[in-house]
Amino acid sequence: MPFQRFLDEHREPVLGFLRAMVGPHDADDCFQETFIAALRAYRRMDGRHPRAWVMTIARRKAIDHHRARARRPEPRAELPEIVAGDHGADPGATAIWAAVGELAPGQRAAVALRYAADLPYREIAAALDCSEPAARRRVADGLRALRANVDREEALG
Repeated sequence: MPFQRFLDEHREPVLGFLRAMVGPHDADDCFQETFIAALRAYRRMDGRHPRAWVMTIARRKAIDHHRARARRPEPRAELPEIVAGDHGADPGATAIWAAVGELAPGQRAAVALRYAADLPYREIAAALDCSEPAARRRVADGLRALRANVDREEALG
């Protein structure tokens, strides 16, 4: 499969996953890094689970992004900038993905791979380097945590 066709086939799921993992503003940079790394390793891909393979790369790039961000000093003398959401986006969906961003990293990755990238559990397991039952558990735990957060917000609201 030519790389351009591979990129076209996996563009939207990878970008959706990265938006859930690092946010809409940093997703494009991580996306580019993901596909540069994928291009370099493309000849070595085994071809059995190409989407899981590229999602593993994307997940690692998201982790690298968070590590680099944690090392970056943030000024404390100023108020943090409030970034307006995507004006064309559904506010409910934006709120849900913001809540996904607050999940534990393993749960966040599993939920994003399942619902943003639409991967089956077998490929989620391959991308997260765990068993299929463990992938199912991470998705279920993430959804349970999301429901608890929504219930808590509704009780406060």
